[in-house]
Amino acid sequence: MRSFKLLTFLSALASAQNFTESIAPSATAANGTQIPNPTLYATTLAINVEDYWNLRIGPVQEAATTTTVSPTPIPSTELIPPPPLYYAPFPTGQQVFKMPKNESWSFPKDFLWGVAGAAQQIEGAVKAEGRGPSIWDKLPRVPNYVVNNYTSDIADNNYYLYKQDIARIAALGVKVYSFSLSWSRILPFGKGPVNQLGIDHYNDVIDTCIEYGVTPMITLYHWDLPLYLQDTYGGWLSSSIVPDFVEYARIAYTAFGDRVSHWFTVNEPIVFCGFYPLPTQHFPNFTIPNLHQRYWCGHHVLLAHAEAYHLGKQILGANSTIALKHNGGYKIPLTNSSADAEAVQRAWDFNEGWFSDPVFLTGDYPASLKAFVSGFLPEFTEEQKGMINGTADVYAHDAYTAQFYFAPEGGIEACVGDEENPLYPTCANTSYTYAPTSNSWLIGPAADPGSPWLHDATTYLPSFLHYLQRTWPSRLGIFITEFGFAEPFESHKTLLQDILYDPVRSAYYRSYMQGVLAAMSEGVRVVGTLGWSFVDNYEWAQGYSVTFGMQYVNFSDPALPRRFKASFFEYVDAFEVYQEK
Repeated sequence: MRSFKLLTFLSALASAQNFTESIAPSATAANGTQIPNPTLYATTLAINVEDYWNLRIGPVQEAATTTTVSPTPIPSTELIPPPPLYYAPFPTGQQVFKMPKNESWSFPKDFLWGVAGAAQQIEGAVKAEGRGPSIWDKLPRVPNYVVNNYTSDIADNNYYLYKQDIARIAALGVKVYSFSLSWSRILPFGKGPVNQLGIDHYNDVIDTCIEYGVTPMITLYHWDLPLYLQDTYGGWLSSSIVPDFVEYARIAYTAFGDRVSHWFTVNEPIVFCGFYPLPTQHFPNFTIPNLHQRYWCGHHVLLAHAEAYHLGKQILGANSTIALKHNGGYKIPLTNSSADAEAVQRAWDFNEGWFSDPVFLTGDYPASLKAFVSGFLPEFTEEQKGMINGTADVYAHDAYTAQFYFAPEGGIEACVGDEENPLYPTCANTSYTYAPTSNSWLIGPAADPGSPWLHDATTYLPSFLHYLQRTWPSRLGIFITEFGFAEPFESHKTLLQDILYDPVRSAYYRSYMQGVLAAMSEGVRVVGTLGWSFVDNYEWAQGYSVTFGMQYVNFSDPALPRRFKASFFEYVDAFEVYQEK
């Protein structure tokens, strides 16, 4: 195990360095005299990666397979799609009525279609070859933070099985593999010494993609913040994260930019900023009010992304594509009232607009969000606005679903003035059912109960894509960087063939691709789609209780062969039928 000396390690008591304005500089002794506040006392420790794991995480699980596995040929029988995409030669008699091809639909030859995964969710091998811990190595060890206290210590063991994983997706003709780097695998403490073993690993992942004719795409940050940065200054709560992230981006661009031209800086900041406040018994408390923390995080994300974008253009060149990945869903007014229309606009402002308006329109926040954050966030300077504006070459969106929005009971104005209202500060209520006047029907089939936010609402996808293009136009178009579905109760199934035949997910992929094709035929410029996920994986707070994978993984021994599910063939079929040859 390789370890690195850390020059200085600040204790949790010292980690409030960027927030001293909110901490009393002195304290009152029992006799009434003023003394220096002892909570500001700091210490310096010498610590290496192994020590840090032992102090903050403790023991971790290791997979049985701990060396890189060479790929083996994919059996031809595994590449046979399920009915009705395939007609078995025997027995005869099956009658399948396929939908006729719509001749007005097509994907261009250069359409970037593929699959996606993320380091913390698939790699495992969390301590291997010098990797430092991330916050997502600590959070599963907070009791009941994750279902069944599942960890990602082993996950899919993709760190050692990546060659076979890439060979499998290539066997189905997949064109693109989008993956994230583990920041703490390259920089064990998030800054400081560079772990060459981490660089070497990702070099081989990239080279393996190229060997199989698969285009690699890289996301720099997919939620796995190096734990040391959170411990020492609060991670994304502090402006110190900006230079550290930009330096990490520089290292990655320099190491991999000769073979990778498509980059995403951060994945879904709306979500990962919502992790704050982290559990205070397990992470330092930086005294920023809980409600404000996510917006401090978002403020620093925008600055870090913008600087990383400009640096990337200098290193990678003008032909590179760099963007950040947004997320959310189409927002539909529940009724045609003006109040519900206002609620929808506020929902856009506090979700996609939070990061899209600064990047694509003004360099600053949308109106209703700015009215809220102006009371505690610093204003972006004109220089900062200019730096942020225009820092995405595509509009990258993880576009899964849709939802109804309506004004809260008592009205929006009353909610905006009441910090105790559970809908504050967005002040927009949500529903997955139509209005009572439409019999309160569900918007679409529900996913697994562990993903209550997700429904098959693909009938609204063309309208969603039109809205994105109209509201936040981008230079190169829209890239759907994640979409997928959690098959209901799949993790409870015990028969493999039941798991592999995933009808609700398959229907979702079929109707989703039809929605993309329809939108493109109507003038929406969609340049690519990435299905989530190419394998069952670690689904954050849901652990392994919810599955999004288009391939089955046996988590009791991830080295056992993966198996394609019916949904993977459904996704591929859209391009076999509609992509220009």
